Amino acid sequence: MPVRPFLGAAAGAALLLLGTAGAAPSAAAPAPPKESVTVDAQGHIAADGTITLSGTYRCTAATGPVFVGSSVSQSDPGIHYGIGGTRAVCDGKEHHWKNSGLVTVEDLEAGSAHVEATVMELRPSGFLLLPVPHAVKHKDITLVQD
Repeated sequence: MPVRPFLGAAAGAALLLLGTAGAAPSAAAPAPPKESVTVDAQGHIAADGTITLSGTYRCTAATGPVFVGSSVSQSDPGIHYGIGGTRAVCDGKEHHWKNSGLVTVEDLEAGSAHVEATVMELRPSGFLLLPVPHAVKHKDITLVQD
């Protein structure tokens, strides 16, 4: 009986076992934190038209500057007003953000509104900074007159 076929099969089985032995997941390794952004249920509108929006964010693994941007719309969902931007820290921890921006009094008023908040990185790529979103949230809120 030739021995070579058995040696080939044995070597293949050994390689298969060695290949799967290193692939077992580590039970002790924690899952990376999930990136997110939230929007508070209430925003504020001052008498001069300054809108203030806020919420929380969490992000990780940024190589460029990161910002939390926000916009608000009201009667016409196709018109969004940019409301400030806050520099973000992407350390995996939850942080608070707060943006303010002046909008003409006639454009927005106290009442229901729709907010979009985005955690956006400006990642270096050669001579360019490419926008890379980390998290986006759409939420219906109430603008409260201050």
